[in-house]
Amino acid sequence: MKKQTAIAQSRSRGWWETIRTLVYAVAIALAVRTLAYEPFNIPSGSMKPTLLVGDYLFVSKFAYGYSRHSLPFSLPLFEGRIFGSLPERGDVAVFKLPSDNRTDYIKRIVGLPGDEIQVIDGVLHVNGEAATRVRIEDFSDDDGTSNGSAVRYRETLPNGRSFDVLDLMPRGSLDNTEIYEVPQGHVFAMGDNRDNSLDSRVAGVGFVPIDNLIGRAEIIFFSTNGNARIWQIWDWPGTVRFSRLFRLID
Repeated sequence: MKKQTAIAQSRSRGWWETIRTLVYAVAIALAVRTLAYEPFNIPSGSMKPTLLVGDYLFVSKFAYGYSRHSLPFSLPLFEGRIFGSLPERGDVAVFKLPSDNRTDYIKRIVGLPGDEIQVIDGVLHVNGEAATRVRIEDFSDDDGTSNGSAVRYRETLPNGRSFDVLDLMPRGSLDNTEIYEVPQGHVFAMGDNRDNSLDSRVAGVGFVPIDNLIGRAEIIFFSTNGNARIWQIWDWPGTVRFSRLFRLID
């Protein structure tokens, strides 16, 4: 009888140890996700060629400080930002869509509070100064969302940050805009796929409150072109874009 009791107690302790280990693991994972890095995947082509559909990346949560949107489910435990700092022009950032404060968007920050932003004939202007663009090799990818190749430029902002952008059509609907005066407490975001991006140039997005920033995109840790179905295990290795693994984001 005593032996059976000892075995039962041992099993009970084993269960409690397992539960405690799981609780610790979940707590650590939540802490890392909230305070350090959070994984995101790219579902659309608005940031081509920098980010492709099927890219998986880590976003630095501490880059701009913390707001309620840094917390799981955007829990409203506090207002404003803690340890807050502004992005740099050219940062690729994840933020909550201002119109619903729920949907995650990823775009490039091109305007800071007080800036004047305008697009003229497809060329971005920051405070009246045009970003320089140099045409490089045309772009095409393997995810089935491109219609042939696209014109690609290497764009350099007035602060010296450089990255690649696409120009799908010479006279797109967003190639000539009004002057946007970025209000205090907000930033201006644009996709690198300039003719195929819902961003601060359109009313559905508009200026992004700084409190909506989640973090800065840092590195691509995995990428797949999605050309294999979930049950086609034998085809999975062929879908991995190995050249994109662990690539730092411009």
